[in-house]
Amino acid sequence: MKPDLTTNLCGIKMSNPVVTASGTSGYGQEFSQFYDLGVFGAFTVKSITIEKREGNPTPRIAECTGGLLNSIGIQSQGVRHFIQKDLPLLRQYNVPVIVSIAGLSADEYPRVATILDQEEGISAIEVNISCPNLEADGCSFGGDPEISGQIIGAVKSTTSLPVIAKLTPNVTDITAIAKSVETCGADAVALINTLGGMAIDIQTRKPKLANIIGGLSGPVIKPIGIKMVWQVYNAVQIPIIGIGGIMTWEDAIEYILAGATAIGVGTALFQDPWVVFDIIEGISEYLEKNGLNRLDNIRGKIKLPETP
Repeated sequence: MKPDLTTNLCGIKMSNPVVTASGTSGYGQEFSQFYDLGVFGAFTVKSITIEKREGNPTPRIAECTGGLLNSIGIQSQGVRHFIQKDLPLLRQYNVPVIVSIAGLSADEYPRVATILDQEEGISAIEVNISCPNLEADGCSFGGDPEISGQIIGAVKSTTSLPVIAKLTPNVTDITAIAKSVETCGADAVALINTLGGMAIDIQTRKPKLANIIGGLSGPVIKPIGIKMVWQVYNAVQIPIIGIGGIMTWEDAIEYILAGATAIGVGTALFQDPWVVFDIIEGISEYLEKNGLNRLDNIRGKIKLPETP
């Protein structure tokens, strides 16, 4: 009998633990050309804002050793456009939909959540308080435990949906942020978002990104993501979506061993949209090979060195 990969993420029933990382899969239209979106445990859409937003100027992408720098800047057609044009497609698939929301000011988050709360076909709201490439005010929310908690509390008060706080790694102590959002009502946390980074073209002596600074993703950040998931797993009681540099099923297993309930795949999908099938199958085969029937058997089960 095949291992049972079903996952319960703060009440969201998923067929497997693999979700899309917000910002990497749009609103499903592109990937639906290749396969049924139901292959994912959940589909997280690109962050949406209250009104239309153009995002940052180009160039927005720069490749680097072991990763990718991006400075998209939360390009969005606005929440009303999402409901009218994008959500109907997602409703056609048997997959939980997690809607990521962003705001340029703290009061925009609950406004977006209030509108989404009226709609069918949404399983949870991810609150993106951690984008590293917005204007100064936009990128500071997730670095302050008090402000992070206030935003999560405001969103919780406007929706009956589960609320997932997406955390930034660009802080001194990520557990302080995690504890604050948990106290203020977060049903789960997603971490990590991208790390702030920069690249320079030595021929032109200009930054490779028009916004100068962007977010670093890809395999280069995986050790940081695993470390922070482990730290947060030992600091809070709510479930974790582990994100950061997951390219293979082995990477996914590492995150689950560190304490992740679900794992978010992002940059890997740019390289190979079909990698999701390999990751799901690899997780299943790993459990079967080790005589295990559920992910609960390995979640957070690192064999730590014995202390003298």
